[in-house]
Amino acid sequence: MTSAPLDRALIEEATKKSGLIWVEGPGGPARALWHVWHEGAVCLVGDGPGEQPLPPLTDGGTAVVTVRSKDKGGRLVTWAARVVECASGSEPWQAAVAELKGKRLNAPDGEAMPERWARECRVLRLEPTGVTAPLPDGPLAEAPLPTPATTREPAPAGLPRLLFTRRKRRNGR
Repeated sequence: MTSAPLDRALIEEATKKSGLIWVEGPGGPARALWHVWHEGAVCLVGDGPGEQPLPPLTDGGTAVVTVRSKDKGGRLVTWAARVVECASGSEPWQAAVAELKGKRLNAPDGEAMPERWARECRVLRLEPTGVTAPLPDGPLAEAPLPTPATTREPAPAGLPRLLFTRRKRRNGR
C-alpha cells in the first residue's frame, strides 16, 4: 500500500514527463490533451479557434486525469483533480500562460498568442486532490471521438515507390 506522499510524487513525476494526458470531465468522454505541469498542477489551454477542445470542465468542478508513459505509452496513473479556471490577466493566468506559451507548437500567431488566449480561450489548472485510482485489470479501448479533422486528399499512388526505393548513387560514390 502506498502512502499519500508517494502517490503525490508519482502524480507529479509521471505528469511532468508525459507530453499527453487524458482528461475526463463529469458526463463526458476523456480527451487527449497537451499540457504543462506548473506549480503543483496541470495547466491547459483550449476551447478557442485553433486550440485543443477541452472536455466540459467547470470552475470548482472535478476531473479525472490519466497519465501515460512517455516511452511505452501505457497507463501509469489515474488521479482525481479539482478544476480551477484562471481569470484572464490574473497572476495565476499569467504564470500558466508563460509556461504554456513555451510548449505550444506551430502557433499561427507567435508572440500575439497570449493576447488571443486572453480573448478567445480558457486557461485551466487541474490541481491533484491526492486520490489515485487503481490500474484496470483489462483493456479499456474505445472508439475515437468524432472529429472534423481529415486528410486533404488521398496519397498519390506513386508515393510509396518514391519513399521506399533507394536512389542509385551517381558517379560510383
